[in-house]
Amino acid sequence: MNRLSSLRDTFASNGIDGALIGSASNRRYLSGFAGSAGWLIVSPQKTCLAVDFRYVEQARKQTSDLEVLYIKGDIGNWLADLVTGMDIDRLGVEPDHLSLTTYQSVCRAAQSAKINFQVIPVKGLVEKLRAIKDAKELADITKACVIADRVLEQIVPTIQAGLTEKQLAWQIESCLRQEGSEPLPFDIIVASGPNSALPHARPTDRPISEGEPVTIDMGARHDGYCCDITRTYVIGKVDERFNNVYNTVLGAQTTAIALIKDGMSAGAADQLVRDMIDRAGYGEYFGHGLGHGIGLDAHEWPRLGPSADDILMEKMVFTIEPGIYLPGWGGVRIEDTVTIAGGKALALTTAGKKSRLNGG
Repeated sequence: MNRLSSLRDTFASNGIDGALIGSASNRRYLSGFAGSAGWLIVSPQKTCLAVDFRYVEQARKQTSDLEVLYIKGDIGNWLADLVTGMDIDRLGVEPDHLSLTTYQSVCRAAQSAKINFQVIPVKGLVEKLRAIKDAKELADITKACVIADRVLEQIVPTIQAGLTEKQLAWQIESCLRQEGSEPLPFDIIVASGPNSALPHARPTDRPISEGEPVTIDMGARHDGYCCDITRTYVIGKVDERFNNVYNTVLGAQTTAIALIKDGMSAGAADQLVRDMIDRAGYGEYFGHGLGHGIGLDAHEWPRLGPSADDILMEKMVFTIEPGIYLPGWGGVRIEDTVTIAGGKALALTTAGKKSRLNGG
């Protein structure tokens, strides 16, 4: 598999000659196995997928070209013999995905091996590879975006004053599943009025009222791949404050999509938008990064934020989501899933950004 070859190509620079992959998304990316538990062990010559009884048949069907090992019990029971048999002396592990207990078990296995092997944490071992999407991944993300756009088109005309945040969130979730989304990539955010000043608000029983911001943050999933989209609306009359905040955020987001290009640093992209919001007088109210990578996970490489040094490259997929959050009043966030195609940012989510909804 080309992805496994790409992983092996990173071994020397990371000072390892083998890798233990336990992250579900990384494991799926490298092997095709979509089960929720298991371990992928990769050496320069061999790859083994170790799973318990629940996943043996599934693993064999989804990874016909890999050796599937049936394991029992704690990782410490079988890892030492397997790694020794694969001639791995320096085993790379994923520090962001191993619990302390599991890490200790892996270390004990190394100490008990006939020929002790080193356990070497390597941050971003697979995530860096995942940042560049292939044609199939881009197609799946695009299909997820189509689902999300279609759902917003159906739901937005039904939003009325008196509808609670929880009721609206449930309508969105039901529609997403009816339109073909797999399990949602994250919990839906519906935040109205002062609640919309909380970037990660949870839907409540608060009724939506006219004249206040209503922020909807949602995503869909297709064949494992995610999208992420946020829109902010207001029912009925729009006041000057809302218009000012909304137009600032929309202008910043539109500018970012127009100017972000292949080879730009993620930190420079973030600063571009941050400067615009700061000049409008709202700098202290934009407290999160400009965006994040998206794919098998809702949040992955690259990270777009202050001082981020990731370089944005062709076929990366990430979000652009500036926001302004005013405590006690509310907030506005506008977000699209984008990719870099032909050297420029291209929005994959395309739902309309008209903010005003009819009152009544």
